[in-house]
Amino acid sequence: MTDKSIKNILLSVDKPARYTGGEINTPPQKKDAVLRYLLCLPDVYEVAMSNLGIKILYDVLNARKDTVCHNCFAPWPDMGAQLSANGIPLYSLESGEPMASYGIVGFSLQYELSYSNVVYMLRLGGIPVLSSDRKETDPVIMAGGPCTVNPAPMSGIIDLFSIGDGEETLDLIAGVYVANKEAGGSRKDFLQKAAGLPGVYVPGISVGVKRAVIPSLETAHCPVKPKISNIEAVHNRAVIELFRGCTRGCRFCQAGMIYRPVRERTPQTVVALAEQLIDNCGYDEISLSSLSTCDYPRLRELLTALKPICDSRHVSISLPSTRVDSFEADFVADSRISSITFAPEAGTQRLRDVINKNVTEADIFSSLKTAFNRGYANVKLYFMLGLPTETFEDVAGIADMCERIVELYKTERRSGKPLSLSVSTSTFIPKPFTPFQWERQFGEEEITARQNLLKERLRRIRVKYSYHDIRASRLEAAFSRGDKRMGAVLIKACELGCKFDGWTELFDADAWDKAFAECGISIDEYTREFNENERLPWSMVDAGVSFGYLLGERHKAYRAETTGDCRSGCRGCGLAASHIEAFAANCAGRKGAANDNR
Repeated sequence: MTDKSIKNILLSVDKPARYTGGEINTPPQKKDAVLRYLLCLPDVYEVAMSNLGIKILYDVLNARKDTVCHNCFAPWPDMGAQLSANGIPLYSLESGEPMASYGIVGFSLQYELSYSNVVYMLRLGGIPVLSSDRKETDPVIMAGGPCTVNPAPMSGIIDLFSIGDGEETLDLIAGVYVANKEAGGSRKDFLQKAAGLPGVYVPGISVGVKRAVIPSLETAHCPVKPKISNIEAVHNRAVIELFRGCTRGCRFCQAGMIYRPVRERTPQTVVALAEQLIDNCGYDEISLSSLSTCDYPRLRELLTALKPICDSRHVSISLPSTRVDSFEADFVADSRISSITFAPEAGTQRLRDVINKNVTEADIFSSLKTAFNRGYANVKLYFMLGLPTETFEDVAGIADMCERIVELYKTERRSGKPLSLSVSTSTFIPKPFTPFQWERQFGEEEITARQNLLKERLRRIRVKYSYHDIRASRLEAAFSRGDKRMGAVLIKACELGCKFDGWTELFDADAWDKAFAECGISIDEYTREFNENERLPWSMVDAGVSFGYLLGERHKAYRAETTGDCRSGCRGCGLAASHIEAFAANCAGRKGAANDNR
């Protein structure tokens, strides 16, 4: 950044290194690129720089000879105000060029409460918020990420959605853009052509879309030389995706449904990638990422090969997403780690069976006994409130479990430290493409009563307790299951100053209430129970898992019947191999017909 006005601004805002660019491992710039792509995550720099998906797509695009990809993230309100006051448009980190100067601006939508930041960033970038208001010279605005499985709420703002795995789809989109531009095609021509790509949904053009599914993770792109954050990121470590997908079938979990099937990397590939990451990044920790890392069938083999490499370079290994029924304390290679985090989700076995958690009391206490015997003294537990069929007895079961854990530590402790036990509860949010997509969300009074019960019970045994804001959870549910009308509510809320809604200190529930009222819409329309026969707002998307399977799982939930792990046999979810094969063949055919741009 050489502009004097920018330098003056940076001296007046918090954490100016968020906005300077110049990160280590920034790739060389391509001044002759046909496609200039601005890849955005609508959250603060420290969060965005921790996101693996952003790193993957950034590398995929920059690997093309005809494309250059830059980054732009949501400026904290102090910086946003300074940009507006000084008439400076939002710019890319790599070049300082205005957002509006790029051919495509892509947003990764990881969280529904980041939608207001998309509007915030577009306005700071001088780009019309509504698709219908954009002209030929405006960038194409696209979005990908897990939230796009319901594109309806953002369909008036986003020109093009990438649904499902993004690596192959984004490469195809870039190819179509380049070919269209070189042929002198218009913005409209590009959108028409892109609508025919696998995994792409263009509002107003597409009728429906099948989720993109890459057939193999073994050959998928993995960034081994990612940019290094200028300041401490939320997750300041190297990350390798161990496998994608999950076989457990938890009925509340959207990721477990929309990332099917499981695709794994071999231990040999993971070790090779880890060595490159360690060499290129200088991190002192490497994370083996997945939805349930300890479910990786060759984990011991992998750690046996990886541990000496990491030990020799003073790098620790992190295993996130650990389940209580697959935890073994000796899996953790770093003796410095003394805390464990589990997510039983529910306080009674009946309710765990309802949600198909397939975790027993014996699993929980066996894992904790092992951990305490190995010196662990810090335990964090995550639960959900408001799950379908939940009663106060189920909520009290959370406190009962904590009392038993306190007693277990007294008898099994091998550490001189006192037990530090903390409990966090979130509010259940019915998500599209899950067996619970039809369920109602509990109201504010119902959730508050449950939180108060836990406050009193856990206070007595000195357990730390935290919980999510129910009003934020209701808004998340409204966007998760919303229709096109939610777009008007979003824009009105942004006019009232809403942004960074995922940040507790900035979330303005009253402004959102006012936005709903001014649009003549009740949030209860989206948090109610949906009829099993009604057309759902996200029905234009085929996520692979059949609605018939999801309905069957819902009905089993009400009978507290469990469904086994997919690894022990197919459960008939409807995700046929033909879906994956068709996507792979379509991608291969389109690449073969195009010029080689690599």
